[in-house]
Amino acid sequence: MSEADSRSEAVSTGGAGKSGAPQRRTRQRAAVDKVLSAGTDFRTAQQIHDELRHSDAAVGLTTVYRTLQLMADSGEVDAIRTSDGEMSYRRCSGGHHHHLVCRSCGRTVEISGPTVEKWANAVAAKYGFRDVDHELEIFGTCGDC
Repeated sequence: MSEADSRSEAVSTGGAGKSGAPQRRTRQRAAVDKVLSAGTDFRTAQQIHDELRHSDAAVGLTTVYRTLQLMADSGEVDAIRTSDGEMSYRRCSGGHHHHLVCRSCGRTVEISGPTVEKWANAVAAKYGFRDVDHELEIFGTCGDC
């Protein structure tokens, strides 16, 4: 990714991200947001780009990648790295949660894990860490596959 691609496009109207800076609301961003809002499973930038092409939305693949990164950075979408190393994105509910993801069809279930939270905090405390955060995705094959 080039330096220009990695720069934040913060200005103007959209909602504020984690940094508090307003996020730019463009036609392309609205198109990506519409695709994400229509689905419940994680999708790659290429899959989102394909959906946009089939809906006649003129959004380049580089713009899709940049938009998804900005949305992930601002907390608008969750991003996970799949077992093959590719990033996938989806709009999720608020609050801390984890994901159960089917390797075959991509079906995703949001789960809470109080036991995981206690374990993570205990391990962090044991080694003197504080202000701890974590992410957990569990990959498997769903019952339908």
